[in-house]
Amino acid sequence: MREAATGTQVTVMGWVRTRRDSKQVSFVAMNDGSTVANLQIVIDTANADEETLKRITTGACLSVKGQLVESQGKGQSVEVQAQSIEVLGDSDATYPLQKKGHTWEFLRDTAHLRPRTNTFGAVFRIRNQMAFAIHKFFHDKGFVYFHTPLITSSDCEGAGQMFQVTTLDLENLPKNQEGKTDYTQDFFGRRTSLTVSGQLEGELAATALGAIYTFGPTFRAENSNTPRHLAEFWMIEPEMAFYDIKDNMDLAEEFIKFCVQWALDNCMDDLEFLNKMIDKELIERLKFVTTHDFVRLPYTEGIKILEDAVAKGRKFEFPVFWGADLASEHERYLVEEHFKKPVILTDYPKEIKAFYMKQNEDGKTVRAMDVLFPRIGEIIGGSEREADYGKLMQRIEELNIPMKDMWWYLDTRRYGSCPHSGFGLGFERLILFVTGMANIRDVIPFPRTPGRAEF
Repeated sequence: MREAATGTQVTVMGWVRTRRDSKQVSFVAMNDGSTVANLQIVIDTANADEETLKRITTGACLSVKGQLVESQGKGQSVEVQAQSIEVLGDSDATYPLQKKGHTWEFLRDTAHLRPRTNTFGAVFRIRNQMAFAIHKFFHDKGFVYFHTPLITSSDCEGAGQMFQVTTLDLENLPKNQEGKTDYTQDFFGRRTSLTVSGQLEGELAATALGAIYTFGPTFRAENSNTPRHLAEFWMIEPEMAFYDIKDNMDLAEEFIKFCVQWALDNCMDDLEFLNKMIDKELIERLKFVTTHDFVRLPYTEGIKILEDAVAKGRKFEFPVFWGADLASEHERYLVEEHFKKPVILTDYPKEIKAFYMKQNEDGKTVRAMDVLFPRIGEIIGGSEREADYGKLMQRIEELNIPMKDMWWYLDTRRYGSCPHSGFGLGFERLILFVTGMANIRDVIPFPRTPGRAEF
């Protein structure tokens, strides 16, 4: 609250974080979730209702009427001298978030309450600001916000690790003449799944509307328990007609710098808290990203740098060779140790990239681009898309992708094909970077991981 408001009568509502008592005075730290800072409520216990005082415990919800005054103590500029207190909601002694240290795993087990902690309050307020920044960036550039389906019959990535959607009775599945599940009796008349990406539909929109972006949940049924993977996460996927790979890289760099700068401009209180409690280099790292150009490095040169490092004694868990799909440790070496700045890696071998990426003239590489960040590794993945019908058909046939699922996608190459590009940003990976948190499960309100879907 502004100091100019001191001397006024106020009504404040929020939850008790802590309470400490001294002679005839109770000091209650209250928070309504709008800021990391608590508001101190000063209660004259000699004049307060004894039964009400007993109910003022950690986690309780209060409505307090009183006078806003300059604080006589340290830690806050103003406080409220309570005149009347109403307990809106009691909190009994089993409240899990008592004033003590809690492990990250414990807080994941109490995900329904963890937004009340200082750390998660800060993380989720920053997440909110980042979502707004994303929409603002694309809206100001004239992009169309396009909604792509969550239920799909195609596998954009070709990985096959998708969550199936069905209304069939799993205890009594209908069978066809071949003895396989008869999906013609399913709700959609075919096998469907939750989407892994809105990109293919986004490409259709870009070839009609010019420049679009999607922003929504995506799903991957990978049995992975790493600190960088979720089964349900949010993706931002712009697709732009008439963009080549350079235009794509320029936009990706501008976009992510805009988001980071937005956090610095609009979330500083929360960033300062996280800088103090979670990662003491956080703000410095965020400022560094916004003020330095990203290195643009062909994959082949990146492999040579990594091979030179191995020759000089650098140990990696995974092998380095041309054609390898780089691991996070390789990406972070390039970013954190060799260049000491973000890197956009380009021109990957076509064998390790998706079928829709535009092939280079060498016949071996594609116009892919991955943005690599410190601590995160890959934060953005994208490419110029293959616009040539014949080349795209050849690639689909090489990978044995069922044509029955791709006819509509191929139509964009038959009817007025154009150069176009796009990329995908995993929203939670952006939040990981901006908050300094170490585990992706701690930057989404209710993480979905193998064996975990309690809330």
